[in-house]
Amino acid sequence: MTWDAARLANRLRHRHLVLLANIAKHGTLTRVAAATGISQPAATKALAELEDIFGAPLFLRTGRGMQPTPLGELALVRARRMQGDLDLWAREVEALHDGRAAHLHVGVVPYVSSALLTAAIGRLHQRHGVTLTLHRATTDHLVPMLRRHELDCIISRATSTLAQDDLTHRVLYRQRPRLIAHSRLAQRLARREADWPAVARMDWVLPAVNTPTRQLIVEHFIRAGLRSPAPVLEAYSTDVIEGMLSANPALMSVVPEDIARELCQRGKLGMVPWDFGWELPPINLIRRRREQALAAEECFSDILLELCADLGPDARPRE
Repeated sequence: MTWDAARLANRLRHRHLVLLANIAKHGTLTRVAAATGISQPAATKALAELEDIFGAPLFLRTGRGMQPTPLGELALVRARRMQGDLDLWAREVEALHDGRAAHLHVGVVPYVSSALLTAAIGRLHQRHGVTLTLHRATTDHLVPMLRRHELDCIISRATSTLAQDDLTHRVLYRQRPRLIAHSRLAQRLARREADWPAVARMDWVLPAVNTPTRQLIVEHFIRAGLRSPAPVLEAYSTDVIEGMLSANPALMSVVPEDIARELCQRGKLGMVPWDFGWELPPINLIRRRREQALAAEECFSDILLELCADLGPDARPRE
């Protein structure tokens, strides 16, 4: 059998893409039928059409539900991407009908400067009429969303696990770690030489174990011959970190220096000027490789690079 784009284009329908997504989500045709309001025979017929198009089974019926075959796995990946592109197309059409140039969905990790984001979003709208939706999450959540075409690009830390051919990375800026604490505790510690054994025994709020920042903090204490602090709370939300440290003068945390400066501006927290001696992995703009880049995405990238080129020593964009 000869396969080409025309064969798939002539027979594949949008309802087939929706069916694939629903089978992956619900696991059985009975549940698919109940969730989508169609009869089970209709769902069975649609799946038979799909498997006829591809010339082989896409799913195996097991006691744990329908498990995709290798051909089914490929169909699911491609269906999600096609559905994502259709959703993106619909958003762009809606934006033009509403008088906007375009709309971007951008994923951002918590430790990215709010000042940078605010300035970038403002310039993007003022210069190009582009609007934007921000999705805050950790890298391990954002990258799959990017690959499923649910996001247009993400601002995140690039690590070796992301160095794959389907993604591009552009360094935006670098960050140094800083200790922060309740202002009274920070003032006391700032008057002392760096005393890592003393702070290792304190109570901490730290990021989750699987995050790059937490791994570097653990390695820092190990190199000093110390046991890594056991956190009272694992949290990546700057709001939660600020609230916990403001309410408890015995708690410590580590955040990037630009985030530390933003949190300390309100006066309840202070920054301890001890040098860790290392940097965090840089903040990158991560995008999918495309044959033709989205114009709005290119504009956003240019603005971010422009702002980050203006970053001073305190990692804040100049207005």
